[in-house]
Order: sequence, then structure tokens, then C-alpha cells
Amino acid sequence: MSKRRVSTDQSRGAAFWLPIVLLGICVLYVISALRPASDKGAYNLNGFGRIPLVDHGRIKPMDTLARTSLMVLSNKQSLWLSDTQGTADRKKKAGLPKASALQWLLDVIARPDQARTYPVIRVDHPDVLSLLGADTDRMYFSINDIAARSTELNRQFELTHSVNQNDWTPFQRQLMTLQQKIDTYLTLENASKLLTIPPSGSQKEWISMEQAHAPMFAGAESGAYSDALVATFAGWAQRDPRAFNAAVDATTGMANRLQAQMIPKVRYESYFNHMSPFMVSMALYVMVFVLACLSWLRLSGPLARAALWILGLTLVVHTLGIVSRIYIQDRPPVTNLYSSAIFVGWGGAVLGLILERFYRNGIGSVTAAGLGFVTLLVAHNLAMDGDTMTMMQAVLDTNFWLATHVVVITRGYGATFLAGCLSIIYIIRGALTKGLEQAVATSLSRMIYGIIAFATLFSFVGTILGGIWADQSWGRFWGWDPKENGALLIVLWNALILHARWGGLVRQRGIAVLGVAGNIVTSWSWFGTNMLGVGLHAYGFIDSALLWMGVLVGSQLAIMGIGLIPLRHWRSPAMRAMEKPAPPVAAQGQPKPA
Repeated sequence: MSKRRVSTDQSRGAAFWLPIVLLGICVLYVISALRPASDKGAYNLNGFGRIPLVDHGRIKPMDTLARTSLMVLSNKQSLWLSDTQGTADRKKKAGLPKASALQWLLDVIARPDQARTYPVIRVDHPDVLSLLGADTDRMYFSINDIAARSTELNRQFELTHSVNQNDWTPFQRQLMTLQQKIDTYLTLENASKLLTIPPSGSQKEWISMEQAHAPMFAGAESGAYSDALVATFAGWAQRDPRAFNAAVDATTGMANRLQAQMIPKVRYESYFNHMSPFMVSMALYVMVFVLACLSWLRLSGPLARAALWILGLTLVVHTLGIVSRIYIQDRPPVTNLYSSAIFVGWGGAVLGLILERFYRNGIGSVTAAGLGFVTLLVAHNLAMDGDTMTMMQAVLDTNFWLATHVVVITRGYGATFLAGCLSIIYIIRGALTKGLEQAVATSLSRMIYGIIAFATLFSFVGTILGGIWADQSWGRFWGWDPKENGALLIVLWNALILHARWGGLVRQRGIAVLGVAGNIVTSWSWFGTNMLGVGLHAYGFIDSALLWMGVLVGSQLAIMGIGLIPLRHWRSPAMRAMEKPAPPVAAQGQPKPA
């Protein structure tokens, strides 16, 4: 047998086994992430994490309270108990202690003096750091650190409150953020006021441990429930695992009896927090992106196939996360900015998967993975504001319209972003590399055109449904609210692209440049209008959001500028061949399409 024959057989073997092996590795990763949590120590922390309470208007497990509170304070879900400088890896190697969110919450409640020494509150603004007497290399502070500077901080808080909120400087906004973090911490420390006692007997509402022994609740089980919770915290304070676990079992037993209908959801939410499907999806999207990009260099068939299969697995996990939120909330998938980011990325990834299924060139996988990862990263940063499943305002609490207007229009967002991502690939590969062949360029242009047509339909229908919902809620169909104007801009911009293509004003390159501009229009409608502080859709101004909006707009304008470079200067030979010499002036009628 010749060496060439052996080499061919080996290549075929690699082509067959490589996608299966890569998919198998990702499946094992997903299984390991989705398995239930197990306690590593003597304390039944998972049982404590499933104990229900009411916070921000909804029933949730202690685990959610701990995680969201720690995210608000430190942008993390676990805590290094020492502020020694260095990376997490160095701290781990040095043997420094690290606590989970539940361990930290128990310390705050049961061992307050010890917890007040933990560097838990993150501060980023340099002027606020100077108030705390720290250099810019330090970002985390304990409550004791902050209390040592309380005199000057309180003076600055009072000065800020005396100024109209719309006139706050970035420094003053960061001061108010610090004050909110301090209030969050002190609320947790005063656990006796948390609504931890479920209704029983004559008691119709959730009450606090402080109220549990009041005479009006004498016939209820509130006193016994409160005693069991107090025993839980006492067991933790005394470092007695047996007492702690017994008190947790007693508390969960009563909770199961008093809240039989809600306990399954509370338990599932605790499991949902542990499995973190969106973090798993982010890791898988990175894998898909890398494999699809590598497929353009070599082993195109096996790597592209592996990327497609793993993209399908990723969408299963992403969908599981969305369905889990629907089950926990009893709401449609989009209820706030956080959930819209998750759903926009999911919708774009589904369309990318469909494109890849038909074209088989890796482009659909790359755009699906890129859009999915970026939107989940946006959602992760939005989660730092606290609970992402809070109760909605009464005027918006209508499942029918949430399931129609919001879901439809966010599909339009996702499709427009996907068209923009495809356009970026067209411009970057064509202008900066030699790898954009004529057939691939034609396929890309068709993808962009089809997705923009899809986005136009969903954006238009979603905007009309939003007007109907506004008429039902506020008594007017259209009020030129910034968010309404943004939705209209998306429809008009997508319609402009289609008409420019139909009228022959643009060709492949022109539709790609206009598609990139769609990213700017959509991001402004999705996020920019929310930060204006005016209108019925304003969610508040965020300095970091403004910065990232500026970065996004600047990057998209730069890519559009690259796209407008004459084709004769593009690196891809196929693109240079598309530019024909201009006809004589006398023969020129209308401008030549781009």
C-alpha cells in the first residue's frame, strides 16, 4: 500500500472522528455543569440555599438572595476573604480562604463582626477611591474600611442628595451607587427584618422573624418557623454542623408543608443558579467560534461540521436556560433588559444555525456564536444590578402582550444584529484577507439580504403590536417616546436597505456597509434610548453603558469606513475583480452602485 493511500485513509479517519470527539468533550462538559450541587463540607449549605423567602416582591431561595446580593456588592458570586493583591490563581496557590455566596450570607447574618472585615464592596471610580483613602490598585473594601471614612462619606452623600438627579456628575452617581451597596449590606445584616416566614393559620402574608412572635400570629406556625431559622443561624455562629443541619431540616420541613405549591419552583431556581446555563453557553459559543474560524484555514469539512454540531448543543443549553426562567417566573421569555439580551442572542443564534445548515461554509456558525456570546456577556453585566427576575410594574404585567410585542420585536433586534455580523464578515474578509472568494461573497450577500427581509417583517409587526399595547396600557397608540422612535428607526433603516437593493443603488458591498450601520441603529433603540432618563421606557443612565455604546458605534463606523475603501484596494482578488473601469462621462447616467 502506498504512502499516499495511507495518508488519505488517515485523513478520512480524522474527518470522521474529529467532530465526534469534539462534540463528546462538549457533552461531558455540559453534563458536569448540569449535575446537582453537592456539599463539600459538613454543613448542609444546599439545603439552606433552598429555604424560601420573599425579596423584591417575589418568592425566591436563599441561594438567589446570596448570589444576587454579592453580585450587586462585588460583581462576583464568590468572595476572597482577604484583599491581598494578585490574581485569583495566585490567591488560590497562596492558600487564601474563599467563600461561596451562601457562606458569605451566613457570615453576614450570624457572624457580623467577622463579615464586616471581608473586602466585599467594589469601588471603581478614582475620586470615590480617594475618599476611601485607597490607591487605584485596590478595588474591594470591607464595611469596616468604609465606616472608618463615614464622616466624609456622609457629607458627600448629603451634598449629592441636595443636587437634582439629572444634574449628577459621574462622581456623584458612583457615590450613590456606593450608598446603595452599603444599604444592601446593612439590610442583609439585619436579617430579622427580612420576609422569611411564610403564611400560616391567620397569617396571610409573609412576615419577618421580628414579627413572628407578635400576639396577632399566636395561632400560626410563625413562631416555630422563626425559632428554626434562628437555630440555623445559631448553629452557623457556633460552628456546629450538627445543630445547623438539624435546624435546616426542621425549617425546610415546615416550608415544604406551608408552601407546597411554590417549593418545587424554589428548589428548581436553586438548581438553576448552580448549573448556570448561560455561562455554560458562553463557553460553548467560544468553542463554536474558534472551530468555525479554523475551518476556513484547514480541515474545513470536519471542523465546520464539529462547529455546527456543538452550536446545536449550545442552543439546547441556551434554550434550557430560557425555558427555566419562563417556568420560574410564570412569564414569557422577555420581561426586562437582562432577559431581552438573552433572547436576542438566542434568536440570532437560531437564525445562524439555519444559515449554516443550508450554506455549510462556517459563516452561519461564526455569526451565531459571536452574537450569542456577546449578548450573553451583555446580560452577565446587566445581572450585576441585582435580581434579574423581579416583579414587573402593574402596567406592564400582561403576559399576552409580553408574549407578542416584546418577543416579536426582540426577534427583529436579533435578526438585524445577525445581518450586521454577516456584513462585518463580508467587509473584513474581503478588504483585509485574501480568503473571500466570489462564491462565498455571493452567498454572504444573499444571507444578509434574507436576514434583513426577516428583520424588517418582525421589527414592523413588533412595533405595531407595541402601539396596540401602549393604547391598552396608556390610552394612546403612539407618543413619539424615544423607545418608540428607536423601534421606528429600525423598521425604516431595514426598509431603506431593501429599497436600495431593489432599486439598484447598492450591490453586494453596499448592502454589507448598510448592514453594519444597522448594528448602530438597533443598539441605540435597544439600549441607548433607555439611558436618556426620559420617556416611559427609560431605565436610568449608566456611565459604563455610555462608554460601551461609544465603543460599539466607533467600531461600527470604522468597519463601515473600511467597507467604503475602493474595491481595487481590497486584498481579496475576487473583490478587486468586481470593480470595473468607470464608463466615460458622457455615458454616465445614474451613480454606479456600490
